[in-house]
Amino acid sequence: MTSNSPSISDTRTQLRQAMPITRKWAYFDHAAVAPVSQPASLAMQRWLKEATQEGDTAWPRWAQALAAARNTAARMIGAHEDEIALVQNTTTGINLVAQGYAWQAGDNVVTLADEFPSNAYPWLNLAQHGVEARRLPTDNGVVNLQQLADLCDERTRIVSVSWIAYASGCRRDLAAISRLVHDRGALLMVDAIQGIGAFPLDVNREEIDFLAADGHKWQLGPEGAGFAYIRREHLSDLQPHGVGWHSVVHASDFSHIELKLKESAARYEGGSHNMAGFLAWGASLDMLTRLGIENVAAAILDFTDSACEALRQIGANILSPREPKKNRALSRSICLVARRWQCARNA
Repeated sequence: MTSNSPSISDTRTQLRQAMPITRKWAYFDHAAVAPVSQPASLAMQRWLKEATQEGDTAWPRWAQALAAARNTAARMIGAHEDEIALVQNTTTGINLVAQGYAWQAGDNVVTLADEFPSNAYPWLNLAQHGVEARRLPTDNGVVNLQQLADLCDERTRIVSVSWIAYASGCRRDLAAISRLVHDRGALLMVDAIQGIGAFPLDVNREEIDFLAADGHKWQLGPEGAGFAYIRREHLSDLQPHGVGWHSVVHASDFSHIELKLKESAARYEGGSHNMAGFLAWGASLDMLTRLGIENVAAAILDFTDSACEALRQIGANILSPREPKKNRALSRSICLVARRWQCARNA
């Protein structure tokens, strides 16, 4: 499809209408913090009005909306809602795995050298338990699968990679990585914050074991509201930390004290939620699913293809792969290329 395609044109128009920031800015920094969508903004305003005027009498409605948001997040990635934990940020989701897995001294975890710190420090922190964190260099974000395979051994328990590299915008082939990881008897953790909301993803097709993504980038929600995915078969493999009233089967019966954890990923949600943030996040997810993530992806790639071609014509070097047969990058790479080109020109 091209920019003349009705689907791309319609999607772009609808997205712009849902993003008030477009009235002032041409915004290219979703890889840092995205602007909040209009549906998210309205949801937060409704919550504030209800919280101010009605107090917790509105709580049942909020809880119902929260359950709907959990379900929407699950459908977006091809998961079951019981496999979704609502978390404050990607770091929290990664630490559910890093701190919850039953490590033994001598085990190792493999990640990439160009990861955002959130996908590095939780693994480096395991050194206190005798677990080695191995970091594989990439070529501007491109992962050499043979080198990744060589870095894994019989004591590799988890391989943790970002779906899309935060610095280069390079989108990785998760299916190929997951096959490699599982062939070596390890589990795959994915930091998906740079891609959820912008590209389709199916955790079953890609055979992903764990995933985490805050909602403040391409999901167009506020900071402090995101989700983690834990494949159902692994729920018992991760020891919950921060257990609280919400973690147990009888969560609403405060007089019944029995540590009987929920048979779902909600067991990792110890206490009260960031209700305003999650309601806003859910409203953005609803908007994106109505548009269709496939349509959103097509609109993004159409624009970034055009932008990269214009940059090439003025002498810029495009760092991330753009060939049709490869996984093309997000607009973050355009920002990086443009900045480097401008710096070189000014030098």
